[in-house]
Amino acid sequence: MDEVAKIINDIKAGNIRPIYFLMGEEPYYIDRITEYLEKNLLTEDEKGFNQMVLYGRDTTIEDVVSNAKRYPMMSERQVVIVKEAQELSRYIDKLESYAENPQPSTVLVFAYKYKSLDKRKKITKVLDKHGLVFESKKLYENQVGQWINRVLQGRGYTIEPKANAMLVAFLGNDLSRIANELTKLEIIIPKGTAITPNHIEENIGFSKDFNVFEFRKVIGDKNQHKAYQIADYFAQNQKDNPMVLINGQVFAFFSALLQYHGLKDKSPSNVAKVLRVSPYFVNDYIGAAKNYPMRKVSSIVAKLRDIDAKSKGVGANNMPAADLFKEMLFTIFN
Repeated sequence: MDEVAKIINDIKAGNIRPIYFLMGEEPYYIDRITEYLEKNLLTEDEKGFNQMVLYGRDTTIEDVVSNAKRYPMMSERQVVIVKEAQELSRYIDKLESYAENPQPSTVLVFAYKYKSLDKRKKITKVLDKHGLVFESKKLYENQVGQWINRVLQGRGYTIEPKANAMLVAFLGNDLSRIANELTKLEIIIPKGTAITPNHIEENIGFSKDFNVFEFRKVIGDKNQHKAYQIADYFAQNQKDNPMVLINGQVFAFFSALLQYHGLKDKSPSNVAKVLRVSPYFVNDYIGAAKNYPMRKVSSIVAKLRDIDAKSKGVGANNMPAADLFKEMLFTIFN
């Protein structure tokens, strides 16, 4: 993210703000900026007296302000970091007075995760005027693939489209979890390697052939034999492939297919944008639309809702997963 790079580059250049209020639904960037500030603003010798880490659940705004107003010892600045600062959300307006006149020798950092301040409120405007307010927004799944490519390129790797799509399909838009898995791959795979589906399967544990997006693809292709094979694999490996999750993914596929049928502009770029899917999956929808007209898709979506209820034990007397998968595929293919 360009904004994150600018924040880090400004810090490196010595353009350090007295307050960093890092907020938003995506914790990954909040954690990365907080970690950078924690590691790089003070030397190891200075940190003992001049760096303090507080936790929102165990402190108050008054305590935060009191610590922020202290003067550094044998250092030009002190750093006060408030982690899990969202726990102070009900009292955050009390920060306004300090934010209007922050201590110039203190760098006060708030890691305010999973929520954001109202930008119309005075406290947000004051924080932004005298410090820096950064909002970390969740990426849509169709943006995550590009993010993976950028991260790996920066680390000296490339990744094949299918391997990229596997990570997105299994990990969604949880950037922290994806980053952890990429780090595992770095430990095992030499720099300069192109990461393949085999690497994902062998080192992260996702089967390249028996997985939910292969399941959706063969369903879209009307490859009944392969679909029943994968369904049987899922039924025998319920711990890693719970029926509720698989049904939800298939439901999402047909819901998006219904939306695809209604598009006037069916160019690949517009399909990826509107359906919010990876460009890698666009051809799956184009092909599936030829096999499933809109009326059929509508009936499938309705039936998948019924199967979802049954998978949760509603009106089905705890039907075995194998029977539910058979019911799902029979509905789809007939």
